Amino acid sequence: MGGVHPRVRGVRAALPRPLDGLAWAMAIAAVLTLPAGIATAGARIVLPVNLGLGLLVAVLSSAIPYGVEQVALRRLHPSPFGVLMSMSPGIAAGVGFVILAQALTIADAIAIVLVVAASVGAVLTAPRRRPAIAEPVA
Repeated sequence: MGGVHPRVRGVRAALPRPLDGLAWAMAIAAVLTLPAGIATAGARIVLPVNLGLGLLVAVLSSAIPYGVEQVALRRLHPSPFGVLMSMSPGIAAGVGFVILAQALTIADAIAIVLVVAASVGAVLTAPRRRPAIAEPVA
């Protein structure tokens, strides 16, 4: 943890489980955005169907993906993690096409391919660290 900012280390120490910080961040974001939701939706925001749909969207679009990312970040080497993260726009575009029938423009498809290709290229051309060879003990 040598390159981590001291405040981040303090937060990590205060939140020993990996997803505690995510839970706090999501709760704070919900409280901060609630006034905007009330201002635009009014009393309809507290209808049970709207609260249920809002919870479903929050869990499926934020809590689960960010939680998986946090766990993967701790377990994967940075190179494959970076490539996987760069594939997110392509996966989102595929899901949008299949579920929502959203079509990509040629420019969108080219942009997604270039982002993934750049990430893969960066990983493949990065200098490799060689493990230190221990000196023989005499």
